[in-house]
Amino acid sequence: MGATTGVGVVSLLHCFSKSHTLSLASFRTLPRLTCSFSSSINFNISFAPPKPKPKPNLHPQPDLSNEPDGPLLIPWIVRGEDGNLKLQSEPPPSLLNAIATAQTGARKDSNQTKTTAATTKPQKIRATAPPQHSKAARRFYNQNIKESSGARLSKVLAASGVASRRSCEELIFEGKVTVNGSVCNTPQTRVDPAKDVIYVNGNRLPKRQPQKVYLALNKPKGYICSSGENESKSVISLFDDFLNTWGKKRPGVPTPRLFTVGRLDVATTGLIIVTNDGDFAQKLSHPSSNLSKEYIATVDGSIYKRHLIAISEGTTIEGVHCVPDAVEILPRQADMQRARIRIVVHEGRKHEVRELVKNAGLEIHSLKRVRIGGFRLPPDLGLGKYIELNPTNLNALGWKS
Repeated sequence: MGATTGVGVVSLLHCFSKSHTLSLASFRTLPRLTCSFSSSINFNISFAPPKPKPKPNLHPQPDLSNEPDGPLLIPWIVRGEDGNLKLQSEPPPSLLNAIATAQTGARKDSNQTKTTAATTKPQKIRATAPPQHSKAARRFYNQNIKESSGARLSKVLAASGVASRRSCEELIFEGKVTVNGSVCNTPQTRVDPAKDVIYVNGNRLPKRQPQKVYLALNKPKGYICSSGENESKSVISLFDDFLNTWGKKRPGVPTPRLFTVGRLDVATTGLIIVTNDGDFAQKLSHPSSNLSKEYIATVDGSIYKRHLIAISEGTTIEGVHCVPDAVEILPRQADMQRARIRIVVHEGRKHEVRELVKNAGLEIHSLKRVRIGGFRLPPDLGLGKYIELNPTNLNALGWKS
């Protein structure tokens, strides 16, 4: 068996020797054979381990052996003057001129921007007044464009001095008022005296509304707070001189119709507000305004502690229990022998202060109102005299004109 193995090896070597194409380099590439002879039939042949693969190069170097020695040529396809396309190795002159112009312009813009930013100073923004429009333009806007909802017909008539609002409503129901040529029987109709033509008993209502008037009167005793024509001693008659000179001081403006804000009974004196502004009067008279009113009550007889307790506990008037805000005794004056009580209320019900004093078992000799809200009757204002209220006085009453 060993001879057979030797013959096999010799035969293999003999085959290699007969090959004329083999060379020394070929033998080097052949795998290494290791033969071991043994007494057994099989023989063991082992191969050498393969060579490890080279690691990939993460930063390969460019192979310059394959690069051309000359410059890289880029073909340009250009349309010639004859209109045919041709191939050339240089870019067209128009493209070169455009690139040069763009680069030059960019440099100029950047340099100019830097120079401007360095030399110019930030300018202050000044507020400009709104444009002034002509009178004709403003008149056209007010008559045709500006929205105006108008006011109730009865309110417009009362503000124009025709009569009280209730009397104006009666005139409207009686058909004595026309609007734009048609009889109007609805007091709630919205009208605008500047646009609508309004007639009352055949007399044209003026287009201009009288300006708002706010007066403070020191009401004397014996005058009632009513504007009826049959009332001979109305507080409104104390303003006759004011109304008579109205046309001279304010030509072309209708004479206002004055009325009182709230009321004082005929025997009570002191502060009362007179105006022609219905909204103002309603604001001051409404309980939501919560305006306090201060009175000075002069009583007959002596005042004791039990009287003050009874007044402070309040009384029931028209089913409502009324309690004063403050009650105190004022010091006696040298020229007066009667005692005085200062009483502050906010309900403002009819004869409230008189009922409080009467319920305490006292009798009032005189009663005077000296304050409404934050406005106090001037001490130097004589009986029957009045003053016009300025914005500060109106603010004290809780009203902004």
